[in-house]
Amino acid sequence: MKQTLQLRLGQQLTMTPQLQQAIKLLQLSSLDLRQEIQEILDSNLMLELDEEDESAPSLGEYLQEPPREDTSAPDHMASATGDDPPVAPEDRELNTTESTFDEPLPLDSDWTDVYDSPYPSGSSDSWEDDGDPLAQKSGVPTLWDHLSWQLAMDHFSESDRAIGVAIIDAVGEDGYLTGSLEDLQTSLTDWDVEDEEIAMMLRRVQQFDPPGVAARDLRECLMIQLRQKPPETPFCLEALKLCDHLPLLARKDHVLLKRRLKINDEVLQGAIALILTLDPKPGRRFGRRNSDYVVPDVLVSRRQGVWRVELNPESTPRLRVNPDYTRLVRRADSSDANTLLRNHLQEARWFLKSLSSRNDTILRVATRIVEFQRDFFEQGEEAMRPLVLRDIAEALEMHESTISRVTTQKFMYTPHGTFEFKYFFSSHVATSSGGECSATAIRALIKKLVAAEAPRSPLSDSNLADILVEQGIEVARRTVAKYREALGIPPSHERKRLA
Repeated sequence: MKQTLQLRLGQQLTMTPQLQQAIKLLQLSSLDLRQEIQEILDSNLMLELDEEDESAPSLGEYLQEPPREDTSAPDHMASATGDDPPVAPEDRELNTTESTFDEPLPLDSDWTDVYDSPYPSGSSDSWEDDGDPLAQKSGVPTLWDHLSWQLAMDHFSESDRAIGVAIIDAVGEDGYLTGSLEDLQTSLTDWDVEDEEIAMMLRRVQQFDPPGVAARDLRECLMIQLRQKPPETPFCLEALKLCDHLPLLARKDHVLLKRRLKINDEVLQGAIALILTLDPKPGRRFGRRNSDYVVPDVLVSRRQGVWRVELNPESTPRLRVNPDYTRLVRRADSSDANTLLRNHLQEARWFLKSLSSRNDTILRVATRIVEFQRDFFEQGEEAMRPLVLRDIAEALEMHESTISRVTTQKFMYTPHGTFEFKYFFSSHVATSSGGECSATAIRALIKKLVAAEAPRSPLSDSNLADILVEQGIEVARRTVAKYREALGIPPSHERKRLA
């Protein structure tokens, strides 16, 4: 094997730390970006929040209507002469109330006698033991807590109370009993109880709030709720009989239901309406639920017939370089402190540049999306045009990967609601006239047709496909079925109703 020397020319892209930081910031959502900014503020002493700039309007001010013109004398005229502005008659009482904060309290009075306490009455001692009072105020009782409280409020023997605790422990988050009576008897090893005692205590727990709790199946859950209704409730007896035929009710086989129950359409419709008012999962309204909040990155509004796109000032905190530390860096010495300041200053400038580039890229992409989907903003979902990432990338002379990062977890506030950027991108379907129709527009048409269909004869997927073909949209039945399932619309035989 002979060794030789060869000379080659080539190009290679090197990911600098600045480029890596810019890409990282670009793909972060607004909430993740706030966390990243907080970490930078904690680690870099050169960066600080720019709290002096209050010119940018907040999101709350943006959503409010513009103030009406006031024909009265402006307030700045009174303040320019050095006089205080006049107080309105309706505000005099408010000012009098506010002045009482400066007056001393009587010696034999308590603070809560004059001012409202921030804590619930009777809990002044408990919040100190439990820690943060705000956390205790926002706490939501769980289903186990609610059932245990009801068990403690009633009078039971020790064995019955032990059985009740075992039953409550076996109730799942949806309110159903997760084990059988034999499993409950096995768990009560310290007590000599019979099956009849467990069954009797189970019926007692099933009378607790919420109605239908500790049921073993859906049929028992619905029947418990129906039995707790007043006897004069219309169609309650028929609804109890209907619970024995839940499979037929799920298939909407109304003909067989009327034949077995020997009732007419009006009674069957009333019994079904009563069952629909029941809660199939009584335990789901208990417990803590973490809500996901979305902060829009851009705001879209129409002003004087022109659609405008602006960055949301609340999505990104304003940062600046600390001017006092910057003046210290101007010293020419090479001390360790000055070197540290220089490094932090360079990192701060890189971060601010990357943050500015991120905001500029998001604004450019959002503006182009609004320009392309102008019909959607003016007419609604049915006017949505087909759009892919390549179209925006070619218009802005960017790479598709960059557009993909920008449109992921970025949200846009519009007059129609808040949407993710990716919502405006969809595939296309050919039309008979040679044009294209977006999948979002087709789903909107399907939703509109289903909402206007006759309850007794709902439209099937074939009927929906034929109607769309008549409107010039060439779409197959299986495509309609796919879009219908994506919308969460059940098939035609499940949508059939008596009226």
